[in-house]
Amino acid sequence: MIKVYFDGCCEPVNPGGTAAYGVAIYNDFQRIWEESRVFVPKAGRERETSNNVAEYSGFIAALDWLLKEKLENESIQVYGDSMLVLCQMLMDDPTYGIRWKIKKGLYKPLAHKALRLLKKFPNIRGQWIPREENSIADELSKAELIKRGVQFKIQPEEGKL
Repeated sequence: MIKVYFDGCCEPVNPGGTAAYGVAIYNDFQRIWEESRVFVPKAGRERETSNNVAEYSGFIAALDWLLKEKLENESIQVYGDSMLVLCQMLMDDPTYGIRWKIKKGLYKPLAHKALRLLKKFPNIRGQWIPREENSIADELSKAELIKRGVQFKIQPEEGKL
């Protein structure tokens, strides 16, 4: 089974800060890929960043890598602490039992891109986990911000890695 962990953050303000994501992918218990990257908006839209944009960027990065490695037909379990991404893409809301709609927000184009990619994955499921259980992806997302000297104001204790 392939396990995907993704996370994103936006600091020192959300929206409008520097957005970054982290992804770690495992095959059984062996880490086979990881990525930590800052989301770079299009020119003239530098402030169009948010935590949701970062989360979706990480989710898309994972899907892109799985496709590149021809793993789309494997059994894949995706874990993240973004209820928005997971309830829009892979699972029904645990309280109401419905899939969330993609409404508006800076993340909307990324959500539609993710939906297009997901059509290529017949055996993919998602599960929400608390941030504490998503520590590897969380640390990866923050690592890029730390490298760039971004000040953490929203999640300061986690910005001190």
